[in-house]
This record gives sequence, structure tokens and C-alpha cells, in this order.
Amino acid sequence: MGRELHKRAVLDNGMRVVTERIPHLHSVSMGIWLNVGSRDEEESESGLTHFTEHMLFKGTENRSALAIAKQLDAVGGMSNAFTSKENTCFHAKVLDAHLPLVVEILADIFLNSVFDQREVEREREVILQEISMVEDTPDEYVHVLLNQTFWDGNSLARPILGTARTVQSFTREMSLEFLRRAYHPDRIVLSAAGNLDHQQFLDLVEPAFSGIERHSHSLKRTPPTISSQVGLYPRDLEQVHLCLGTRGTSVEEEERYCCSILNVILGGSMSSRLFQEVRERRGLAYSIYSFLSSHTDAGMLGICGAVRAENIMETLELVRKELQRLKHEAITGTELRDAKEHIKGGIYLAAENSDNRMSRLAKNEMNFGRFVPYGEIEAGLERVTPDDVQALANRICQPELMSLVLLGQVDGLDVDRTFLDF
Repeated sequence: MGRELHKRAVLDNGMRVVTERIPHLHSVSMGIWLNVGSRDEEESESGLTHFTEHMLFKGTENRSALAIAKQLDAVGGMSNAFTSKENTCFHAKVLDAHLPLVVEILADIFLNSVFDQREVEREREVILQEISMVEDTPDEYVHVLLNQTFWDGNSLARPILGTARTVQSFTREMSLEFLRRAYHPDRIVLSAAGNLDHQQFLDLVEPAFSGIERHSHSLKRTPPTISSQVGLYPRDLEQVHLCLGTRGTSVEEEERYCCSILNVILGGSMSSRLFQEVRERRGLAYSIYSFLSSHTDAGMLGICGAVRAENIMETLELVRKELQRLKHEAITGTELRDAKEHIKGGIYLAAENSDNRMSRLAKNEMNFGRFVPYGEIEAGLERVTPDDVQALANRICQPELMSLVLLGQVDGLDVDRTFLDF
């Protein structure tokens, strides 16, 4: 049978360590994952998780920011970090021989960052530019607007980067206090995938990370409710960018398999209904697609695209018709089979990358508390029938569950909430 490839351990302080041995690789990907994201902030702290993530790369008690970059560059390594609505991750990829170095560097960053005041001011300006960059990129900014509209009244509505106003208010002390409050060992997963031995990895991380103490602080997430609205955002653009959202599935719902299949058929592939109807047959858009955004307690199925202003009403009507079609007509057996194979192909192709395997390990641990075998996912997909997809479409394509955002030359457009009544 060989050696077990997936292993798990829990440090004395509650921090979890998960590994996957992939012996044919020459690399190892490691991540420090936190079940902490922008939805865990207070309104006045909007963007603080992301700001703090940036600051952890700006120098420690032992290394300057330049020294961190040089040490990783010297071994051909790659490192990065990101913040999402529910997670923060610090990760790196190196040749397997350099795993001890990357553990030592990531531990130093995570545990010993100094938050130098000069770096705080410099990074504040960097993030303000990042916010401006998103606002200047309409195909990104329309997603920010949809989240604000769809999750209105909940912390999920707020942008991950925060706003210029909140970022201007951040101080060194605010970041340090957020670290103390949010970076609890019970919320941390150390994940690694590649050519490594679980016990050796555990021996490397335990001395550094076992010293993080438990504390009584807790983060409370308020389950969101969906807001049904139409938002028109005038801007002098060549196109009108549209984003429509309706209820999706959470990361844990059994119906997530069905929702993934519905998404692929609707607009999640080049052969999807929306892509073929809007782009290929009508030539109305270069980009038109659907997407899934899933959280621990809620989710969104979205449709996004961009067209000339004179074509926006025709495009919206085509979107409406495709959603109605999903509600009133069962998908074909061929569509169902092809969608299942599309999803399986994406899963297994992603599995050829150690970064993806490392990420999957951590997400499985945080969401399910265990490793989820690929066969379990296949079985979940195979259980879905055409009737299941139609029934789901009828449940989620309801006006009280939908919001629409239009960004661009929208003055004079006759679009209001009645568009959602179908």
C-alpha cells in the first residue's frame, strides 16, 4: 500500500498541521492559513485584515523586508500572501531541499514582524494605490459593487481592501491589536504539499508555532441575508459592465455539487449557454460568464459581462431568458455529463500543482475538519440529476434573492427592480 500521503497533527495550543506527500515532485509548497478575513472586521476596521497581511512582509526583528526577499530569491523561491472575505494566507514554494529555510522565514514573518511606523506609512500609500487601481478597473470594480449591493447590511458587503477613509485611519497599534484578537491558534492551519515527510515538517514547525498562546477572544460572524436591489453607477466608460447575483450555496452544503454543475452550464465554460448565446451567436460581448462565490454560511451565483451601452437591454433580456430556461426546461443528459466532466477535469488538472494541493489541504481542514478525497467529490457530482438542476434553478432564481449592478453609461436606462421579477 505504501506510505500514507495525507497526514494531520494538532499542536498543544490547538494549531493544526496538515501535509500531503507527493514524492515525484522536486518542490514543496507551504502555507500559513488563518480562518480570519475581511468579514471578521468591525466597520471602522474595514480593510485592516488586508493591511495587516501586507505589514507582515515589511520586516521582522531578525530581517528587513529586503533581506526576506533576497533570501527567497537566492534559492529560487516564490512567496506571496492574500486576504479574502474569510481567510488570510501567507505562502511560499521552494525546492524540497530548502523547506527548512522557508519554514524559518515564514515563521519569522508571522511571529516577529515589527510594524515599523515608517513602513506603516509607506504601505498605507501602496494600499491606497491598490484601491484606486481596482476602482479604475471596471471589470473588477463591478464585483465590489455587487457585493455591496447583494450583501447589504452584512460585513460580507464591505470591500476586502477597505476604503480610502478607513485605510487612512489605520495605526500600528490597530494592527497589533487585531493580531492579538484574531490570530488565535484554533484559527490557524499550517499546510504543506510536495516532496516532504510529515514528521520532519512537524519537527520544523512545532518549536516555532507551539508558543502561540490561546486566548479568550472570539470572532463572531453574522449570517448574511440577501438584499434584492438594482444599482446603477454612472461612469464615462466605453462599455456598461453588468453583474447579477442570486443565492448560491455555501462551501459545506450538499447542494454545492448541483450548483457547480448549474454554473458550468449557465456561463462557466466556453460552451456554456450564456457564452454561446451572447458572444458567439449575437456578438454582443467579448466577456460574459457566470461564477460561484461560496462562504461558510452563504453563497452567491453571479453573472458578469460587459457590452456597449446600446446593447445592454438586449443583453439583460438574454440573461433573463437563459435563467427562465433553466427554471422551465430540464437540462439534457449530454449537458449534464459534459458539465460533470468539465468540473472533474478542472479538479484533477489543478491537482498537478503543489500550490493548489497545499491550498486544498488547508481549505478542507478549515471547512470540514478532514481531508476530502477526490473520489468523494466525483461521487457527489455523479449523484446530481437533470431534475436536481432544474429544482435548484427554481429555488434560487427568485426576485427576492437577486441583485443587479450596472456600471458605465447608465443614465437614461429604464432598468429598475421590475427586471428581477420573473
